[in-house]
Amino acid sequence: MTEPRPAATVLLLRDGSAGFEVFMVRRHHLMGFAGGALVFPGGRIDETDRRLAQRPDIRAVLPGADETDLAFRLGALRETFEESGLLIARRAGRLADAARVQTMRQARADVAKGTLSFADLLTREGLTPAPDLLMAFAHWITPQGIFPKRYDTMFFLALVPAGQIAVHDGEELVDSCWISPRRALAGEAPGKLEFVTRRNLEKLCGAGTAAEAFERARASRIITVLPVVEDTPEGRRACLPADAGYGGPVFDFDR
Repeated sequence: MTEPRPAATVLLLRDGSAGFEVFMVRRHHLMGFAGGALVFPGGRIDETDRRLAQRPDIRAVLPGADETDLAFRLGALRETFEESGLLIARRAGRLADAARVQTMRQARADVAKGTLSFADLLTREGLTPAPDLLMAFAHWITPQGIFPKRYDTMFFLALVPAGQIAVHDGEELVDSCWISPRRALAGEAPGKLEFVTRRNLEKLCGAGTAAEAFERARASRIITVLPVVEDTPEGRRACLPADAGYGGPVFDFDR
């Protein structure tokens, strides 16, 4: 059995004039996993995230968090920077200066390429990552035999830091948008929605504001979702835990 790779995804939220919106990015059509799909920023947890999670100064930001949880959160922050340009970190107790973050285009590219570590960038800028500003939202594991790669993915909510501007990288990600969950589900976003993305957009629809989405997540228990996918005469069906917060146990897997 293929072991799933640890990964983290971030649903970046902001309030708009017609309700709250989530930042979504479209993957290049040649990407091996979910090519052409509209997704949330995220990616694999790597060894640098695990090493960063061992640092006492960073562990102090979120007292009581175990090393695995902290590594997921730090990987989520790194991927958020790589894929959206947003840097959720603090200097001297204050969120990173938005104007300074906007000048870090080369650093962002270097972190994404692996020629500059996220830890070294933080040290150079005098910043401490802010894993405490992430709210756990969901936990999904890719089923066996459906996709060429499997992931063990933590989903987090995060508010966009004031003044910072989210933008896709133009390489792995070829488009991006801010959109309400309901509009995305209605097909108004520039890209197709995969099964897991659709389910999490539906879960977000229960909130009316970004703050309410956080409060709902804070009050919920995270239930691990490992879909059981079966072929039926009506098409593929996916069974999810009934208490995972998705409104039901059985879904059409192809939408």
